[in-house]
Amino acid sequence: MANVVTPKFKMGYPNLFKPRKNEMNGKDEYSVVALFDKGEDLSVLKKAAQEAIAKKWGADKSKWPQNLRTPFRDQGEKGKIDEVTGKKILPPGHEDGAFFLNLRSQQKPGVVDENVQPILDEQQMYAGCYARASVSCYAYDHMGNKGISFGLGNIQKVADGEPMGGKLKAEMEFAPIPGAKEANSTDLFN
Repeated sequence: MANVVTPKFKMGYPNLFKPRKNEMNGKDEYSVVALFDKGEDLSVLKKAAQEAIAKKWGADKSKWPQNLRTPFRDQGEKGKIDEVTGKKILPPGHEDGAFFLNLRSQQKPGVVDENVQPILDEQQMYAGCYARASVSCYAYDHMGNKGISFGLGNIQKVADGEPMGGKLKAEMEFAPIPGAKEANSTDLFN
């Protein structure tokens, strides 16, 4: 199947400009976690997954491997139980019952804005902004593990969002000081 474009998602852990070593396979990869809103229509992605399974193991579902690993994972699985309250605490930006996908590539993805202009500033592609990606689905059978995964093609930023991870941009935390003048080097010594 040709690449498909995902629905809009919130970006988690974007690694789009420099490759990072994947500790599981030892390869340098670009990656992003696609956090979809609860109830998002993922039918185009599920269809791509079904086609990849059929291509690898045939159309007869009875011949598909047992315990086939799926790329569609619940964001709630990333939660931890608070020992004091007994309630599940999710990482910022995660929603119980909503799906996420890990998207990876050994090739550097093209990164563009909503006007399809290249984004060169890494700061523009932060955890919490919204994007969509072109992806390709493939089946794998490696060292006893059988499943489906999505490869990252290119990515398009579609909107800003609330930054995840707790750190805000300085422009979001401060307001101009009334009556402040611009400092110059001579003012510093007077």
